[in-house]
Amino acid sequence: MQSASYSPGLEGVIAAETRISFLDTEQEEIVVRGYNLLELIRTVGYVDVVGLLLDEQLPDAQRRQQLERELCTAEVPQRVYEILALLPPAMHAMDRLRTAVSALAGFDPNANSADPEEERRKAPRLIGQIAQIVANLTRIAGGQPPIPFDPQRSFAENFLHTIVAREVSAAEVRAFDQALIAYSEHELPNSTFAARVVASTLADAYGALTAAVASLKGPLHGGANEAVMYMLLEAGSADALERLIREKLARKERIMGFGHRVYMRRMDPRAQLLKETLRELVAAKGTGAELLEMCERGEAVMHAEKGLYPNLDYYAAPVYYLLDIPIELYTPIFFAARSAGLLAHIVEQHAQNRLYRPRVVYTGPRGLRVGA
Repeated sequence: MQSASYSPGLEGVIAAETRISFLDTEQEEIVVRGYNLLELIRTVGYVDVVGLLLDEQLPDAQRRQQLERELCTAEVPQRVYEILALLPPAMHAMDRLRTAVSALAGFDPNANSADPEEERRKAPRLIGQIAQIVANLTRIAGGQPPIPFDPQRSFAENFLHTIVAREVSAAEVRAFDQALIAYSEHELPNSTFAARVVASTLADAYGALTAAVASLKGPLHGGANEAVMYMLLEAGSADALERLIREKLARKERIMGFGHRVYMRRMDPRAQLLKETLRELVAAKGTGAELLEMCERGEAVMHAEKGLYPNLDYYAAPVYYLLDIPIELYTPIFFAARSAGLLAHIVEQHAQNRLYRPRVVYTGPRGLRVGA
């Protein structure tokens, strides 16, 4: 019997109950474990949000110190780096990351466990391992040895310092930390849904995370931040960006960084905050004013022509660029930041599991006979 409620792309379909996060479009806020995500970005650090996602409460000073230590001392097996070194350097960074996340399972004696408490316990280690792998992807592709995180530095400073291979300022670390929080959790986008679908088979966290990496690579999801930066660099100025956008619209091409399945009538709140972060970073570094001008011009053109608003990727891309982060790492960093939210969802799925098994609306032929 066919369903009468087919929804292309599952738009509007409620697929899960969760205590983790909710996009409240009526109140115009992103709720994470009861807190407004924008307030979290402005007032706490990424490590605090990791604690909130995993423990269902913001960590006290002792728990925060423990989490910071676990994140910064999580050791990546040398064999995982050796596997990465064997991959073609031209291979997309997300494909290399997908391989590494899958390979991590081979070095965890409890990798096959779908026990929620076991997954919650090892989640900080996994988040730290993924961050270190992402931070070293470009180095390994270039034939350089990986740099382990320094326990004397904070997690965000470690992450950024390892990527850019230079000392980083407090303003740069804060901007990076804010971007990590902005990407940390966002209800049930494609990659989180992919992780929960895989987890619903009682597959382990590594399998679910690997599926999420594959999903996040796509330009309609995580890969949009890279596309935004390439567009900005192609234009080079605010006037040229306006011309480029108008030309693309005339050819009916998609403009990456604009529009969102949920935020259809207003700006993604995270984009608005990262716009503030970009402005603050430009002021702190004394450079990048032309990049900010370009972004604001593009935002104005798209709103006037299409009624569309920027999403998070639109302003995250120039923030990363001013931090000297290689463009190929923009999407892997997205995944590293989101790993905290993903693991919270995997734990929740395994704690109250039901196998995902949707149906289809069949549109093919029937009644065919062999040899007819």
